[in-house]
Amino acid sequence: MRKSILTGIVMLLAACSSTGDNKSYYQLPSPSQTAVKASTGQNQGNRQLWVEQVSVPDYLAGNGVVYQTTDVQYVIANNNLWASPLDQQLRNTLVANLSNQLPGWVVASQPLGSEQDTLNVTVTGFHGRYDGRVIIGGEWLLKHQGRLIKRPFHIELKQQQDGYDDMVKMLAQGWQQEASNIADELNRLP
Repeated sequence: MRKSILTGIVMLLAACSSTGDNKSYYQLPSPSQTAVKASTGQNQGNRQLWVEQVSVPDYLAGNGVVYQTTDVQYVIANNNLWASPLDQQLRNTLVANLSNQLPGWVVASQPLGSEQDTLNVTVTGFHGRYDGRVIIGGEWLLKHQGRLIKRPFHIELKQQQDGYDDMVKMLAQGWQQEASNIADELNRLP
């Protein structure tokens, strides 16, 4: 009798531990390559932009997707993970989005030459929040013809549905919105 109870407990613990291992991996969507090529095909090379770095703080630099549970508490998910490092995803999608929105520009994640503009972005918020909103915040610094331009950004968007899938889609939408804001600033440069 004792052996069957012990066996039952072991089987129950094994079942519980195996169901907790379901991990989901997330990648930020970016514009299709055909859209990028179509927008940069004409007048390519007139202006150059090097997206040198997109940095994130330690709490966002791990594998887990971050969710803010109160005004002072954040949870880093154990089973909802970024498919690749978040700073890489943010940089790659920023390059793709800016390439798509800046016809006549060559936008790259590598140095292009001595006449390039250089963009660095510091992301301080890229997470979901307890009230159903996603937060994208930070600042960017552009070096243009020897002059520095610095702009803060803060975007809050309402999730349409519950869950990490929608949260990641809304974060990507907010990041694309910030790329549009940066592209607007770049288009106004002399």
